[in-house]
Amino acid sequence: MNAGSSRRVSGSYSDNRKSAIQNPKWGGLVVLVFAFAMGGAVATAQQPKKVTRIGYLSSGDAASESTRFEAIRLALRELGYIEGQNIAFEYRYAEGKRDRYPELAADLVRLKVDIIVVAGGAGPVRAAKNATKTIPIVMVGGGVDPVVAGLIESLARPGGNLTGLTSFSRDLGGKRLELLKEAVTKLARVAVLYDPAIQSSVPDVKEVLPVAARALKLTLQSGEVRGANELDKVFAALNKQRPDGLYVLGGPLMRANEKRIADFALKTRLPSTYVFREAVEAGGLMYYGADETESYRRVAYYVDKILEGAKPADLPVEQPTKFELIINLKAAKQLGLTIPPNVLARADRVIK
Repeated sequence: MNAGSSRRVSGSYSDNRKSAIQNPKWGGLVVLVFAFAMGGAVATAQQPKKVTRIGYLSSGDAASESTRFEAIRLALRELGYIEGQNIAFEYRYAEGKRDRYPELAADLVRLKVDIIVVAGGAGPVRAAKNATKTIPIVMVGGGVDPVVAGLIESLARPGGNLTGLTSFSRDLGGKRLELLKEAVTKLARVAVLYDPAIQSSVPDVKEVLPVAARALKLTLQSGEVRGANELDKVFAALNKQRPDGLYVLGGPLMRANEKRIADFALKTRLPSTYVFREAVEAGGLMYYGADETESYRRVAYYVDKILEGAKPADLPVEQPTKFELIINLKAAKQLGLTIPPNVLARADRVIK
């Protein structure tokens, strides 16, 4: 084969393509195939991406939930779920009003979200379960035992369409009292503020805390609060009883009035401990409990698993493994209280 034939062979593809296009017999066919191929490529490029819709139902309000939800958003981003690209959120806040749970849950179901994340305890979780038997539900932040509450069959195999995380732990109540006594060396009487409508609060007040109090040689005084309008009455009773400390249990009512309660405790020089960390940031003295940031980050794991095809019924419900102690030194100063160095040394965070 000579050099000229070699060049013709090496250039045969472009030459043949050119001749085919110029040939009246073949040109139209080549153009048609080319256009079809390009059209398919454009159609593929313009194919809309699936956007997963996450419903977020909370017993609180947007302000108090912003930090918690940001932990979920960031953890989802690390897994490749980016808001505005392949994931979108629908927020519904009950703002401490329990009667709104059913309507807000039903609203998310009507929107046909892919997953419902529920924050705030048994009330909103039960409302979500009543609203749908098919949409996966991921719970987080509730202090109730989900098995005892009848929300799931067992922690290992929850069954149904509900899974997630619970912050329930019977050991926490005693530990909070113990830490409060270590911080306030003259502690003898502790008032316990709680909402009896919260399912997890009643056994705490009637069973868990009394056992711990006896071991610590503390006397408990319980104060029921069924509505925000009852707080002033309870505060007046506490002023007469003059306890040495205040233990505030959880629930939407307590969270919605955390600043009001913390302000009262500071004004009356009453060292206080809480089951939710925001109260300490609002002026309360101490928080001990599950690391909420870690718990809310873990929600992303459940969302990812479900979107990959896992069934909520088969995903075990997790209990907290990481706890934190937060002490507000600014509040301690206003109370005229000096926190012992050995207690401060164990704090994960100190507010100054």
